[in-house]
Amino acid sequence: MNIYCGNLSWQTTEATLQAAFEEFGEVSTVTIIKDRYTGQSRGFGFVEMPNDEQGQAAIAALNGQELDGRPLKIDQARSRDR
Repeated sequence: MNIYCGNLSWQTTEATLQAAFEEFGEVSTVTIIKDRYTGQSRGFGFVEMPNDEQGQAAIAALNGQELDGRPLKIDQARSRDR
């Protein structure tokens, strides 16, 4: 399951995000999207969890919770419309 993570603090790292999600199960990948010129976080990222049940549990538990001083916006990722 691919999970969207929004409203991330500039200080949030991929390791911090991974640790938050690992409480609910196995995490395959964590990616925080960064500006290509400055390298600064763009404030959102994606977490991939192989087990859908664990992914749903993480979404339910972490949506609205604070991480690094900001309330997270967590939801199942949707494919981009071209």
